[in-house]
Amino acid sequence: MENEETKEVAGASVSENTDSGAPPKRAEAGDGRMQGGRGGRHGGRGGRDRDREPPKEKEFEEKLVKLNRTAKVVKGGRRFSFSALMVIGDKKGNVGYGFGKANDVSEAIRKSTEKAKRNMVKLPIKNGTIPHEVIGLFKASKVLLKPACSGTGILAGGPVRAIMEAGGITNVLSKSIGASSQYNVVKATFDCISKLMDAKTIAKNRGKPLNELWG
Repeated sequence: MENEETKEVAGASVSENTDSGAPPKRAEAGDGRMQGGRGGRHGGRGGRDRDREPPKEKEFEEKLVKLNRTAKVVKGGRRFSFSALMVIGDKKGNVGYGFGKANDVSEAIRKSTEKAKRNMVKLPIKNGTIPHEVIGLFKASKVLLKPACSGTGILAGGPVRAIMEAGGITNVLSKSIGASSQYNVVKATFDCISKLMDAKTIAKNRGKPLNELWG
């Protein structure tokens, strides 16, 4: 008797659930897990995106002018070493160069970059170009720089272009004469920069106002 009553009660409970039209508990649990899982994944991704800091802008723009590899033959084989010539600048008139050597490429670049930061010089800029025409010399290399009007661009190649871009020059004419060694061309270009004269600096050194100097 008790078994029959329990069967009838169980049957009634099943019929009530089916008559009410409610979905089975397993389906509800499954839907809840799917929705919760998707929401958790999207929420987690959104949280990581919000917590992620924006990339920091570099203080200087770095340009690799030349990377050289040398080999030394020893008893056990060959040992390689690397040398790097780097040019850096902030595109606001400050530019420098450095030359570093190491047994690893990244270390050679790091050394040259550190030396370039210690050898920064001021590049005078007037309306996006240089103030006047100038010629720089170093050993057998000669570099000619001439100012250019707006829209001309940087008409230079190799090391001269890298230096002008890093320094913030947008319009300039150049010509490399003589030896084409990249290190010598870089030195000749920086000789040009050292010879450039800024009107404000000259007026300050002479103790005169800028209008009187131009007059």
